[in-house]
Amino acid sequence: MIRMNDVRERTKPLTARWRSSIALIGLLAGLFTWLSAAQAAESIKVGILHSLSGTMAISETSLKDVALMAIEEINEAGGLLGRPVEPVVVDPASDWPLFAEKARELIQQEKVAVVFGCWTSVSRKSVLPVFEELNGLLFYPVQYEGEESSFNVFYTGAAPNQQAIPAVEYLMSEDGGGAERFVLLGTDYVYPRTTNKILNYFLESKGVAKADVMELYTPFGHSDYQTIVADIKKFAVGKPTAVVSTINGDSNVPFYKELANQGLKAEDIPVVAFSVGEEELRGIDTAPLVGHLAAWNYFMSVETPENQGFVEKWKAYVKKHQLPGGDKRVTNDPMEATYIGIRMWAQAVEQAGTTDVDAVRQAVGNQVVRSPSGFDITMDAKNHHLHKPVLIAEVREDGQFDIVWNTEGPIRAQAWSPFIPDSAKKVADWTYPWVCGNCTEPKFKN
Repeated sequence: MIRMNDVRERTKPLTARWRSSIALIGLLAGLFTWLSAAQAAESIKVGILHSLSGTMAISETSLKDVALMAIEEINEAGGLLGRPVEPVVVDPASDWPLFAEKARELIQQEKVAVVFGCWTSVSRKSVLPVFEELNGLLFYPVQYEGEESSFNVFYTGAAPNQQAIPAVEYLMSEDGGGAERFVLLGTDYVYPRTTNKILNYFLESKGVAKADVMELYTPFGHSDYQTIVADIKKFAVGKPTAVVSTINGDSNVPFYKELANQGLKAEDIPVVAFSVGEEELRGIDTAPLVGHLAAWNYFMSVETPENQGFVEKWKAYVKKHQLPGGDKRVTNDPMEATYIGIRMWAQAVEQAGTTDVDAVRQAVGNQVVRSPSGFDITMDAKNHHLHKPVLIAEVREDGQFDIVWNTEGPIRAQAWSPFIPDSAKKVADWTYPWVCGNCTEPKFKN
């Protein structure tokens, strides 16, 4: 006969064990909830790699500022994947080897999900091996010489067929002055030299004699252009002549001042610049420069509702954060390219549901962003370059630009120039079956 007291005695240990188990489950559930909340609140770090000192600070500081504006907008809208975006800003100080060191620091130590940065091609070339070694992701926002396509880089600036070639075609046209001689003047590094190599082949294809092309280079930070401008005036005697400038950084200021000093006006010898925009002209008396040209994919003076909103947001951001220059601060092409790149990356993160580099890279291809210039801009999934419109404009007395020519819409970038014989054979295509940035045949064959 079983007595109830015996049953109660036997069930005591079992009940205690159940209570202990339930308590443990509750503890684990609470820990899981806490860890999930902690992970959700953990910020997504992004690197900002721009020179804030040295010769390139005149151009790159605004790219840092607009990147921070774009990140602030993302956070005000709730962040990404329920997490805030945290910018990590470093200053490589216009020192090309330091760019590589800072890139490695951002990826390995700071664990950033992506980097937005570089201006000069030498800085990009310096960091490229780091991003490829560590499988980092770089968005590069400035026009460049092409002849490159990396699995780890998205190029949001112009390739030569989206800037240099159309600009020279315009100079050769009746509207552009019908130039027959050309001065290719640049800073002495990879971007000007490679761009001018392409332009030499292009001019040759158009029947321009080698004797009608002058090629000159100056070092970074060069300030004495008196002799060079005098030589340009002598070279121009006898034929309509134009200057194609790939001068970078603060050297643009003394160059344009010397043009004014020697009375060289746009109607005499027009200068078209590929690295001078609204920001660079802020420090110059632009009255003597009226009519000289710049070729970009965006100007602050573009009249679209999208650009009006972009400029208003920028001015409000400048005022809110009391940035140096105040209400004199402007927008320019590389700022738009930076802004587009950050928005594309953010869309790709949301689409991928993760910040994992491989997943995000896959999602970036074919992303579309409505740009301040008023176009739907697409990231080419094959060559990692943006499809971009081309705009050519004249300098105004107020330091802004009047657009004199533009394409009807965005055009696809050519990562490899068809004018250089060896490059014309190369294909940049990161999709199957090519999966290569500089191949002459697919990596995978059926």
